[in-house]
Amino acid sequence: MEETTMHDHRRLGRELELFDTDPLMGAGLPYWLPAGAVVRHTLEEYVRDAERRAGYRHVYSPVLGKRELYEISGHWDHYRDDMYPPMRLGAEEVVLRPSLCPHHALVYRSRTHSYRELPLRIAELGAMYRAELSGVLGGLTRVRAIHLNDAHIFCTLEQAAGEARGALELIARAYADLGIRAARYRLSLPGGGGKYVADPELWRRATALLRQVLAASGLEHEEAEGEAAFYGPKIDVQVVDAAGREATLSTVQIDFHQPARFDLHYIGADGARHRPVMVHRSIIGSVERAVAHLVEEHGGALPAWLAPVQLVVLPVAEGQEERARAVVREARDRGLRAETAGLQHGSLGARVRAARLVPYQAVIGEREADGGLAAVRLRDGRRLGLLPVDDLLRRVAARVEARGSVLWE
Repeated sequence: MEETTMHDHRRLGRELELFDTDPLMGAGLPYWLPAGAVVRHTLEEYVRDAERRAGYRHVYSPVLGKRELYEISGHWDHYRDDMYPPMRLGAEEVVLRPSLCPHHALVYRSRTHSYRELPLRIAELGAMYRAELSGVLGGLTRVRAIHLNDAHIFCTLEQAAGEARGALELIARAYADLGIRAARYRLSLPGGGGKYVADPELWRRATALLRQVLAASGLEHEEAEGEAAFYGPKIDVQVVDAAGREATLSTVQIDFHQPARFDLHYIGADGARHRPVMVHRSIIGSVERAVAHLVEEHGGALPAWLAPVQLVVLPVAEGQEERARAVVREARDRGLRAETAGLQHGSLGARVRAARLVPYQAVIGEREADGGLAAVRLRDGRRLGLLPVDDLLRRVAARVEARGSVLWE
């Protein structure tokens, strides 16, 4: 229980000054403080870079849509209880979007596509809104304003399984870089009731494709009824928090429903119109839940490339403060996030303890300042002795660029 409390992202979020809430903003609407904004920005840029390398093209779409848009997509019929009520603007009703996929369907539909363009991978890190009840809200894991790392791949039927496998590979690579692991893979299937689109053939085809993808990827999985999206089955990548609670972080879905609802098509080699398949995928899910899980998984000691402060420089006495500031400037010139912890913050021991979650500590006394050196400590307790400052910064920058969880080679 003590370890669970120590790793609770809400406690660590306050300690590390990552995020906070205010009653005037409302429950389930956290705001990001400067340190948290650094983590979020770094994570978002990592995902965008990974997507660019994988051939995705990024778009922006509005957080509002006409009610009619969600009637076409099926959200209004099947997902209305989780949506905010419509707002009337003159003769129109607009809704805060609960999902990005209808918007991306319209992006695809904005012009005619040839089979030669497919697969077309469209990605966005966008906001969406869910009308969560107050009783289920908590920290960053259940919020009302969600920033989702979302993407939709428009492809031929023959390409769909390969695109889904590629998405699973992106997820696995991201987890390795983030130092987290999947607890299990779940094939989420429909359950009873009217929550799901009534099209048995659609479900059969999509489920068969996802089973094929899991088998080809060599991933053991469990099947769970009642966990599918309303429009199709999905592969959920499950993670477990410090308290043993399981949640979905990443997903891969195959959708035949929305391409039909929006009358999407491409021109095939035969010159005729054909219906594309829509593969939904999210590498890290929502930024909020991803950061919560990262903080808990690492106990606040985030991988060096993701840490809000990567290097802290600690002068021993007043005479070394200017040298410490110069080292910080050199570190920042190399793209590192570095700060000084001067004497105004207490004794050297107190400053070392306060910086215990910072990956790298450089202590500078009189001897170090005179010799261009630093006494280096790692977050894991290792002391590397004296290193030339230039060598230290070069090696830290290399570890940050390499990502992963290794602090020192």
